[in-house]
Amino acid sequence: MTENLRAMVERFVAYKKALGRKYWSETHELKLLVRFADVLGIQELEELTPAFLEAFLASRPRHRPRSFNHLLGAVRCLLDWAVANELLAVSPLRTRRRRVTSSRIPFLFDPDQARRLLAAASALPDNARAAHRGTTYHAIFALCYGLGLRAGEACGLRLGDVNVSQNLLVVRGGKFGKSRLVPHGPRMARIVGQQQERRCRGRAAEEVAQEPLFTFDSRRPVHPCTASQVFHRLVGTLGLSIPDGVSPPHLHDYADLLIMPTLSRIPIRIHTV
Repeated sequence: MTENLRAMVERFVAYKKALGRKYWSETHELKLLVRFADVLGIQELEELTPAFLEAFLASRPRHRPRSFNHLLGAVRCLLDWAVANELLAVSPLRTRRRRVTSSRIPFLFDPDQARRLLAAASALPDNARAAHRGTTYHAIFALCYGLGLRAGEACGLRLGDVNVSQNLLVVRGGKFGKSRLVPHGPRMARIVGQQQERRCRGRAAEEVAQEPLFTFDSRRPVHPCTASQVFHRLVGTLGLSIPDGVSPPHLHDYADLLIMPTLSRIPIRIHTV
């Protein structure tokens, strides 16, 4: 494989990350492009023809329009950047985005269903590898519901990110790698404060500031995928009725879609980034 395409991809990814983008999934997509070019023996950037790009997209079957458009968008951004930096005279990409016609409506918990889920989380028993499972997952799910945190943001909280006196959380590593301050009400303060107090165990705040707020071994934070798996198991016990055309509940979706007025007295602005 010529270094030209690989070097261009590396420069492009470095440029995106310098802007504060994580660019993890897009980097994976572009590595697939480099690998495909390697198989076909592409030597120069000028060999990135429309036919080659069509063949690459066809080699990665994506049945969902959203998945296909994500792959296409990563390639398009790379080529447009190459044109802007005079590495290519014109973008060879001719493929159009697929029209999204089969999107399903996300599932929204009503307050009673949400309370039942939180109660089920609180009732989780401890096991040999995880003490305080119930209070830990109850707090994680409450943060997702009440404050609109994504699963990764809630699980990634550190003890130093909690300001109980001012009812504030510092949420780090959100979308595009940005951090933000998230205010909350007194009920949420009690949930987070109890978790913080149990984790600190009388140690100085400066000593434990970098330790995870949610952990079962005092070293590693609870993984978002683990929290999602627990969430799906609990949802299965609730006997929820999912209407036709509505997606099954997903923990990650609640960052933008659910408000829990029983957990926080402040208004939550729902937005899609």
